[in-house]
Amino acid sequence: MRHVSFRRPDGSAGFGRLEGEEIVQLDSPAVPTLRAALEAGGLEGLPEWGRVTLSDVTLLPPVTDPGKIFCVGLNYADHIKEMGRAEVGYPAIFTRWADSLVAHGQAIVRPPESDRFDYEGELAVVIGKAGRRIPSERAMDHVAGFSIVMDGSVRDWQRHNVQFTPGKNFTASGGFGPALVSADEVGPLGDQRVQTRLNGQLVQDQAVSDMLFGVPAIIAYLSTFTELRPGDVIATGTPSGVGAGREPPLFMKGGDLLEVTIDRVGTLTLPVVDEA
Repeated sequence: MRHVSFRRPDGSAGFGRLEGEEIVQLDSPAVPTLRAALEAGGLEGLPEWGRVTLSDVTLLPPVTDPGKIFCVGLNYADHIKEMGRAEVGYPAIFTRWADSLVAHGQAIVRPPESDRFDYEGELAVVIGKAGRRIPSERAMDHVAGFSIVMDGSVRDWQRHNVQFTPGKNFTASGGFGPALVSADEVGPLGDQRVQTRLNGQLVQDQAVSDMLFGVPAIIAYLSTFTELRPGDVIATGTPSGVGAGREPPLFMKGGDLLEVTIDRVGTLTLPVVDEA
């Protein structure tokens, strides 16, 4: 199943199950958001109250109000090499704010403070069941489904110091979507490929199986120091091919079009604009 969050022409927000070019509306006063539905027990069996055409609404990030957004850095060996870093024994974790991510079809924004705006296509995991100190062998039981994050990086601000936070949280610098796709529809993660295209040019293409820390290991690690809750989002890291690792570098600018595709998860499309 695929679920999306959206805004109707009258300005109200909702969520529903995507069926072709229609959305089966599932939001209600009791469960107004997808996160609320996950907290209430899941996305199955919710009352349906009508359909709306996909083209008549504006998509929002699948989870509009995540409690936490975790990002894993340096999770592919080839990416570590191109960035000139060394492998370590634990996942490199940083956080993003919800307002740093826009939805499928919306513009990501290159800030005027930098001309080093880089792309990073990533598999995203959405937590469906709360847990603390989750064993890796039970980690997938806590997953609601998968999506795509484009972890846009303002590289010079990322490297002002040892912490990544400033360069990862410029408003509207990344993307999230288009849908939350259930694990059964995605199938085995290992054979999924993360592919990023900038203006039609394939710039990233690597299998999820190449991650140094897989989804179960990441969930086990994160849940050791904090409780994971329904609606939390985990971006699992980007493969090699980023603009900063190329010679000459390849950075995004206004007028570009970025697309991130993960086989059975979908395609996240993001036009690029320069902030006025």
